[in-house]
Amino acid sequence: MASYHHPDAAPDAKKDFSKDMSYGDYLGLDAILTAQHPRSPDHNEMLFIVQHQTSELWMKLMLHELRAAIACVADDDLPPAFKMLARVSRIMEQLVHAWDVLATMTPSEYSAIRPYLGHSSGFQSYQYREIEYLLGNKNAAMLKPHAHRADLLAQVQRAFDSPSLYDEAIRLLARKGHAIDATERDWTSKRDYDAQVEAAWLAVYRAPQAQWDLYQLAEELVDLEDAFRQWRHRHVTTVERIIGFKTGTGGTAGVPYLRRQLDTVLFPELWQVRTVL
Repeated sequence: MASYHHPDAAPDAKKDFSKDMSYGDYLGLDAILTAQHPRSPDHNEMLFIVQHQTSELWMKLMLHELRAAIACVADDDLPPAFKMLARVSRIMEQLVHAWDVLATMTPSEYSAIRPYLGHSSGFQSYQYREIEYLLGNKNAAMLKPHAHRADLLAQVQRAFDSPSLYDEAIRLLARKGHAIDATERDWTSKRDYDAQVEAAWLAVYRAPQAQWDLYQLAEELVDLEDAFRQWRHRHVTTVERIIGFKTGTGGTAGVPYLRRQLDTVLFPELWQVRTVL
């Protein structure tokens, strides 16, 4: 772990750092810290670029953890999955707070850089789209923004074609003896509410000690969706604060489009269980 200020971290005057891997070498800082190329003369564009680049780095870690968690759930190996899913939720909390930094940009400041952004837009983030797909929000139309890059399209397509985290959780419920008929389906479609899935989760919540692993998985999933909702909500609020109801740079309706996304429920049966318990 990096030690920035500890007195014991003072460099040895006799050590030749040119022969060893340095902190910057290990982290690839030359590439990271020279990846900011403002296109406008405005001072505030650096904030806009760093905000989105750091978000993409956090999303890279989220994908790393989500893919591994899905594999663990599919293999009935839940303890590592719990840690991975908890980490994803904490990353989403980081991203929520990141909007606080971007919110320091005023409408006037954003207006100065907007003409230089072209048609670039956050909805073109292929990593974000993979996250949505891995969490089960499947929408074939959102493959189109990546069609110009065959490599990126293939990457997003894999997530689109694969079982989501919740698909694997439902398969696990069935393997644990819960009566669920539709465990195999078209993975490219968004799941519909299933009364059998709700009944299975209800049984878990009514006897948590008897099925503690499933109970903990359920709570990790709810925690994850809770954090994701907060991330989305903070996003739309920040966008409205900065651009109001202008059309998005990528051609979307802007705030109205983002608000519609707030109605998306990823794990409906887990939320419904809270009403019927």
